Amino acid sequence: MKSIKVGIIQLSKTSDVADNRRRLGEEIRRMAHTDHPDLIVNQELHDSLYFCQTESTDLCDLAVSLPSETTEFYSRLAAETETVIVTSLFERRAPGLYHNTAVVFEKDGSVAGKYRKMHIPDDPAYYEKFYFTPGDMGFEPINTSVGRLGVLVCWDQWYPEAARLMALRGADILIYPTAIGWESTDPEDEKMRQRDAWMTVQRGHAIANGLPVVTVNRVGHEPDPSGVTGGIQFWGSSFVAGPQGEMLHLSPSDKEDVAVICIDKQRSEWVRRWWPFLRDRRIDAYDGLTSRFLD
Repeated sequence: MKSIKVGIIQLSKTSDVADNRRRLGEEIRRMAHTDHPDLIVNQELHDSLYFCQTESTDLCDLAVSLPSETTEFYSRLAAETETVIVTSLFERRAPGLYHNTAVVFEKDGSVAGKYRKMHIPDDPAYYEKFYFTPGDMGFEPINTSVGRLGVLVCWDQWYPEAARLMALRGADILIYPTAIGWESTDPEDEKMRQRDAWMTVQRGHAIANGLPVVTVNRVGHEPDPSGVTGGIQFWGSSFVAGPQGEMLHLSPSDKEDVAVICIDKQRSEWVRRWWPFLRDRRIDAYDGLTSRFLD
């Protein structure tokens, strides 16, 4: 495919999982009917609130097995709309063993592949290490009818190594389902620095690897059930960048957004000819990258 139409769905969420899934299904069907995207990307952990603001074993009940009724729902949706769909699910792999997992559904409803989040944060209001075991599937693109998808998840987006390895394994596009926002006590200038850094680092991945980047974030305020913090104001700002980091679409920071963006896949070939970063890499001198720190 010389170009693909990518749909992004930036939504706010409630504690009603069934309703969240219903609303998401409606948006996917509407988008498929009106704009006919080839690929639809969803935000991180889209079926529920972002539950990692607190540590509670009871919240592990949100996890779903693969396969399950949840995967059947998205499988049917992909087949019905004839669209490749990137989902983000709380995977129950075994009793007491959970992952933050992206599952990609092919246009016929089959599972094209999955990716388990590799980098797991443990920060105030983002207590993901309590819930998620780090991924064990490596950085491997998922083959689909629209290309090889380099699917990563949220905290992975800060690591150039993850993007590079996806690129070196032949990814056509980098994809980041995301859940990130502001803590209420941060001053406004700090909030802007955080969001700008988040966009800049991912646009840097696009440039360094000559690949488009698709990032879909949550939006809206979600309270901290413990009351310890003021909750998270997810900053939205979902975006699509081209292989030179050029911004093709930027969603608002304060409201829901559903959009379809056309990506010219041939641009990656031309950009890599103009800027042959992969050609000029000094692979004979990078041994230190596998060390934690070079004293």
